[in-house]
Amino acid sequence: MVPRIRLWLHNSPPEFIEPFAGGGIISLTVAAERLANHVTLVELDDQVAAVWKTIFTDNEAEWLAEKIVEFDLTIESLREELSIVPKNTREKAFQTILKNRTYHGGILAPGAAPLKYGENGKGVKSRWYAQTLKRRVLEISKLRERITVIEGDGLEVIRLNAHRNDVAIFIDPPYTAAGKKAGRRLYTHSEIDHEELFRLASQAAGDVLLTYDDADGVRKLAQKYGLETKLIAMKNTHHAEMTELLIGRNLDWVN
Repeated sequence: MVPRIRLWLHNSPPEFIEPFAGGGIISLTVAAERLANHVTLVELDDQVAAVWKTIFTDNEAEWLAEKIVEFDLTIESLREELSIVPKNTREKAFQTILKNRTYHGGILAPGAAPLKYGENGKGVKSRWYAQTLKRRVLEISKLRERITVIEGDGLEVIRLNAHRNDVAIFIDPPYTAAGKKAGRRLYTHSEIDHEELFRLASQAAGDVLLTYDDADGVRKLAQKYGLETKLIAMKNTHHAEMTELLIGRNLDWVN
């Protein structure tokens, strides 16, 4: 997806908005490569938002990085840490990273649980590379001047910025349209009004790009609101070949 984002943003808009940021790889790429003058990253999940807020706040990123390398991870210390109610945003951020790196699939949604066996029988330590995580936190924190974090409703942020022609909005929502279940399994906040999302996208003054699973219901919404669709090949996080549907007002740039 990243190479296509580079093509899409070849004119470097003043602002790039990602209303459903999640892991934020697109927003981080846009900021790091200066594909837009500024990036607004929006996340409704308070756990994920806490991570972004901490990383992009002076001194808090350094605290988080050191907390990661100082933590002696065992199943017992994990349970003890996660039993504590966080007193502030940075403590919530640390707990979120712990869950993401020790839970099955990194899933934060209710019902997720720690790994039992993991890679090579390492259990909860399978994906806990403390020094690597520290480096990532500190590297990403260097982008703080180019990124604004909003903890809030992505639909509302689109609505508030729909009149602006100086923004590019990249929409990658939880895939729950047309009966898809992946979003419900992976995300705490998976239920969104997909029809309203398409309506807002069709009326936005700035450029808009959406990505969805290819489903009849999604194609029908795109057609209803006068948006083009194009099926593209991509790889998921496990490098498996799959397809995804790009949606926008003009997709002539897609190759």
